[in-house]
Amino acid sequence: MKTPVKDTELEAKIFTACPENFNALALEVFRFQYSNNTLYRLFCDTLKTDVNSITDVRKIPFLPISFFKTHTVTSTDFTPAAIFESSGTTQTINSRHLVKDLGIYEQSFTKTFEAFYGPAAGYCIIALLPSYLERKNSSLVLMADKLIAQSSHPKSGFYLNELEKLQRTLAGLEQQQQPTLLIGVTFALLDLAEKFPQPLQYCTIMETGGMKGRRQEMTRAQVHAILKQGFNMDAIHSEYGMTELLSQGYSAGNGIFNTPPWMKICIREEDDPFAVHTAADKEVCSGAINVIDLANIYSCSFIATEDAGKLYSDESFEVLGRLDHTDIRGCSLMVVRGGW
Repeated sequence: MKTPVKDTELEAKIFTACPENFNALALEVFRFQYSNNTLYRLFCDTLKTDVNSITDVRKIPFLPISFFKTHTVTSTDFTPAAIFESSGTTQTINSRHLVKDLGIYEQSFTKTFEAFYGPAAGYCIIALLPSYLERKNSSLVLMADKLIAQSSHPKSGFYLNELEKLQRTLAGLEQQQQPTLLIGVTFALLDLAEKFPQPLQYCTIMETGGMKGRRQEMTRAQVHAILKQGFNMDAIHSEYGMTELLSQGYSAGNGIFNTPPWMKICIREEDDPFAVHTAADKEVCSGAINVIDLANIYSCSFIATEDAGKLYSDESFEVLGRLDHTDIRGCSLMVVRGGW
């Protein structure tokens, strides 16, 4: 096998990813993780993977995301700086993501946020994440906390179940014409829209998914229709992220997501998980979502998710819901009724 690069060399390269070097960089990460991740190497060997023959990301084995529930998924040996844990119910097993360096995660979400929205310092950032705040080890709470700190606006902060107080805060920010970002879990945003509707001209609302058993499951389109009506908005933004990743995609409306340069979406065929397609293959690819997240250098960067989706030739994508045969985690996206 080709000699793998050192982890410190890869760390320096991750955020230089671009369309011209992504395939080569992904192959470097693959060789590094094959050499330094015992579980991933066993997975690849079980599939009889000829590591030296792989020259394209389509041929890299994608680790099923369920392994994060049952195994420790780490590249190199380290004492974790943090352990992110997925939300769930008492009937489900939560995923655990051991993070070697929180600085990589912070660099990833900060660079991505600035690429899509500009510096956090330009916003008042409000996080309506009651279910996440009620538990420890949430990557979403850590991200929101860091963005709030970067914002430094006096009204930035977390809200638990203080919807009336939040309504007053938002009204005051509107009067000041203050650009505001409200990041919220789906059920809490729906509660706010129904109990305290108000027109929001200077606020961007970003839903992160998740009903947590508080409400009947809805499609994203249904949720966004309620929120747009309640807040007199043309579009609701969304985040596509998960415990097992260190990067996320964003949608500015209509459920169309884009990713930073070091994160790519592929589509695998449901009846043939080894048939993987990229955005370059055709105008629209439909199937199950695979994620390449180069920021996951010390975990696994090649993950087969349990989400169904569509990938477009411009590398944007949609999330259609959960695959039929998978269990539904607490942080799952809204399930589309029928079709999958």
